[in-house]
Amino acid sequence: MGDGFATVIDSTPAPPVRVSLLLSSLHGGGAERVAVHLLNRCDPKLVDVRMALLNRSGPFLADADESRIDVSPIGQNLLAFEGANSTFYRPHKLVAGAVLAPLNLRKMIKAHRPHVVMSFLKGMNVITGPVVASLGAERPRWIVREGNNTDAVIENELQNGLARSAIKSLTRTAYRAADCFLANSHEMAAGLQERLELDPARVRVIHNPIDLAKIRQLSREAAPTPERPFILTVGRLEYQKNHEMLLQAFAASEAAKGYDLVILGRGSMEAETRAIAAQLGVADRVKFPGFVANPWAWMSRATLFVLPSRWEGFPSVVAEALACGVPALVTSCDFGPAEVVEAGKSGWVVPPENLQAFSAAMDHLLENAALRAEFSHNGRIRAEEFDIDKMVERYSSLFIEQAMSAGRARQPYAPPVDVGAPVGVAE
Repeated sequence: MGDGFATVIDSTPAPPVRVSLLLSSLHGGGAERVAVHLLNRCDPKLVDVRMALLNRSGPFLADADESRIDVSPIGQNLLAFEGANSTFYRPHKLVAGAVLAPLNLRKMIKAHRPHVVMSFLKGMNVITGPVVASLGAERPRWIVREGNNTDAVIENELQNGLARSAIKSLTRTAYRAADCFLANSHEMAAGLQERLELDPARVRVIHNPIDLAKIRQLSREAAPTPERPFILTVGRLEYQKNHEMLLQAFAASEAAKGYDLVILGRGSMEAETRAIAAQLGVADRVKFPGFVANPWAWMSRATLFVLPSRWEGFPSVVAEALACGVPALVTSCDFGPAEVVEAGKSGWVVPPENLQAFSAAMDHLLENAALRAEFSHNGRIRAEEFDIDKMVERYSSLFIEQAMSAGRARQPYAPPVDVGAPVGVAE
């Protein structure tokens, strides 16, 4: 599959492949940012990208070309799922999702008549399956894009064992029905292929794109950073991100006593995280600026970037930190951080949920300026592998591949040549 397209049929440019990106809203993180990148950056001569939202909300709206966004015509308030993932399972949200979401999604797909649709995140992926199946002869090719550890997410969202089993079964059915399963890391692709019994011929891998030029430009802007040197983490204040272990490691670290800890982001566990900092006696050294539009200005001024997550998909924020030249300390959780950071070369990797290892690594890095400088240099080089132009080209190739495989579109003139890599194939 990685060989691309061998010939050009004729010199007359074909109409672009029409693609719809399906999301609940533009709240959240990596998935939403990827969708906005694709909306704004795909070559319109090759791929005509639109976005369909169940709810017109979220901070990433400010970055998107809103002229290319369709929004559910009814039930906007009922279809707002932002916040903690568990809010999706509230009874009125479930009813709205079951009734209004498929109806609205079907209308938006029929209005645009895409050759290919790509759904993002588990909830939208489950909803999209029946909608696509209901379109009959007008059915577009369907790509399920997953950027997280689905089992870990479901375990965290639901306490009831029967409910967990039901949601896992729905997810497995939906993902197996898709024409293509797209993961954002090879670790995730291999893990979910095994757990969900996916057809390996349908599995592809494309890493999240990062806009290196924009990041490096914005990293030079001023930011209200602490006067003291600081350690930085960026992410939602939720169980997944394991801020409690980070705070414990920070409090236990000898080397960190001369540093502040900055936690960028918001979430349902902010009050609890602040309380833990107070209990550990480090509240005066832990800063909570909240969500900031330019986290890269903070990254470029940090001494160390840390990601103590319990699970991930492909943590774009780590690649962005490398691009800003800040050395990174991450956990080898399922999935992705260890795929971004080359252990011992562009960053340091420790086992997940290992407080002693994380604290010791923090001390080691803070005490070793030469090692941090080496990681900073190598990290900038590593970040080039995820540059937006490379990744958007791979997405465009995947859209073209899917449309052509179903006979839904002619081969565009001079298309990109690199398709999303199947599992086990290096990019």
